[in-house]
Amino acid sequence: MSSRSEPFWLLLPGLLVLILAFFWPVGELLVTSFFTAPQAGAPPAGTRASAGLANYAKFFADSYYLGVAERTFRLSAITTFFTFLLGFPLAYIMARAGPRLRFWLIVLTVVPLMTSVVVRTFGWLVILGRGGLLSKVLEWTGLSASPIGLMHTETGIVVAMVQVLLPFMALTIMGVIAGIDPKVEEAARTMGAGFFGVMRTVIVPLSLPGIVAGSLLTFALSISSFITPTLVGGVRLPMMAGGIFSHITGSLDWNFAAAMSMLLLLATLAVIVPYAMLLKRRGA
Repeated sequence: MSSRSEPFWLLLPGLLVLILAFFWPVGELLVTSFFTAPQAGAPPAGTRASAGLANYAKFFADSYYLGVAERTFRLSAITTFFTFLLGFPLAYIMARAGPRLRFWLIVLTVVPLMTSVVVRTFGWLVILGRGGLLSKVLEWTGLSASPIGLMHTETGIVVAMVQVLLPFMALTIMGVIAGIDPKVEEAARTMGAGFFGVMRTVIVPLSLPGIVAGSLLTFALSISSFITPTLVGGVRLPMMAGGIFSHITGSLDWNFAAAMSMLLLLATLAVIVPYAMLLKRRGA
């Protein structure tokens, strides 16, 4: 085996898994999206009628589906923003804390990932429901005169999604901040910069690769999330993943669901690829 071929053989197993687990299914979805399911009395079983772009035209012609797409992207962007606001300080504390404190902070951050997202979401159902923990706290503090609930609201979806996705943002940024030499911060302080000045001029610019990676990861997971938005938002506030699931299991319209899946993938790539290319040009 030559030295030139060694990288290829090292990449081959992962490349095969990627082809079989991602590119092949996506290709099948793409082909399926250009067909329609046979109607009763039409083509024989096992055949599909060509639809061309009919499934895509159906999506853009219906304000309901456009509203679902708009809600999905808007809530995903809001979720990513608040996850960053909470995740960046946590990541900085974990990166600069002593070994023992850092260990326990990482444990507390990672433990939720070891719990089923269904269990965590049902916990939020109890907290956000009318008469739940949040409602009781607001009543005890006098901020609300009657029981309230954030179930089946966009606010409830964002709150639950931020908690679910916070570890991905915090751990990704922490890895980058941990690689920044603390002496750089000390030098900035010696030059007269305060804490927030150091954050703005030193830590944030140097940790930009981690911020970008964490934001893209959080946004991608949020936009394709199914369980949490479905349980917290309910049928009143559907998102793209829930709409795809309902068309597959409810109306059995696999072809239109495939078209929705491809549009979701393309829209996600339209956000991620330019973002990553822009930062690559800046050397981040």
